[in-house]
Amino acid sequence: TQRDWHQGSNELFEFDCMKGGSKNPQLIKTMVEASGASVEWLMDNFDLDLSLLSRLGGHSVERTHRGKERFPGMTITYAEMQMAEAISKALPDRCQIMNKARATELVQNDKGDVVGVKYEKGGKTYTLEGPVILATGGYGADFSKDGLLAKYRPDLLKLSTTNGEHCTGDGIKMGVAVGAQTIDLEWVQVHPTGLVNPKDPDSKVKFLAAEALRGVGGILLDADGHRFANELGRRDYVSDKMFHNKGPFRLVLNTAASDEIRWHVEHYKGRGVMKEFSSAYDLAKEMGIPASTLEQTFKDYKVVADKQEANPDGGEYDAYPTGKTFDKFGKKFFTNYDLKMDDHYNVAIVTPL
Repeated sequence: TQRDWHQGSNELFEFDCMKGGSKNPQLIKTMVEASGASVEWLMDNFDLDLSLLSRLGGHSVERTHRGKERFPGMTITYAEMQMAEAISKALPDRCQIMNKARATELVQNDKGDVVGVKYEKGGKTYTLEGPVILATGGYGADFSKDGLLAKYRPDLLKLSTTNGEHCTGDGIKMGVAVGAQTIDLEWVQVHPTGLVNPKDPDSKVKFLAAEALRGVGGILLDADGHRFANELGRRDYVSDKMFHNKGPFRLVLNTAASDEIRWHVEHYKGRGVMKEFSSAYDLAKEMGIPASTLEQTFKDYKVVADKQEANPDGGEYDAYPTGKTFDKFGKKFFTNYDLKMDDHYNVAIVTPL
């Protein structure tokens, strides 16, 4: 990018993406070469703060952008919505935004060409004529027995989703109805850290615990108070480890980690999906495990992190995404890892979704 982000070379970025499981080198090359300018465009044209960098899953260097407050996705989306609203007010003859309307059908002429769209608003049906560009969301909340999730990924029907209840693939279905071809619909990502609300643990729609919580030093513990995975591993890897270990699983942040991402922490606590403990002793009590178990987990983690800091290229285990590590789970990069029993902790119960 134009700004000096210290993000490493394009080649390293491409390597990380391919190591992460990408199947299309050309797409990765395009993304890598264009992503810097895209970040600059967002910051310059929408007055966004995306100045903080995090090393998240599969990153060899700090690479993921976020601001000092709020969730980056929400911040970016709202800024773009506000810009679209401003354009619609300035140029109403060229741009109109229709809220609380539901597109239902693509209109075709006698030749089969798409020439418009039908939509419902206020109990009435309307038709707009003209070229149609279909920009539509996914189908992660389509839990119907004959829906897209059941067709392409029935194995995921048992999971919850962070998608809103509106994400049922209506746009995809409209396109298919007029003969559109689809591609890659089977690629539905499972994220390891959906936030479980203790008051409604079985809800099919959950909040997402941002990966940045692990990027700043949050660790994952199983029901017995042990680490079971590289917290910065691929999302499918971490999810699989959770499927094969004993839950409930907890995402644990000490004070130092919490302070780096304070806005998120306070937001989650306000939503009732994260809880603060005045000490690890209190956390152990709630988990129903001996405090000595947590203390040993914390000590073992610090020993590994100290060794890695002293010898970044050393270790007997293969690290992800590359190199060697002293951590048996493959974690290579550690931050805010001095976990003390008398520190404050912010903790969330998490589950794949």
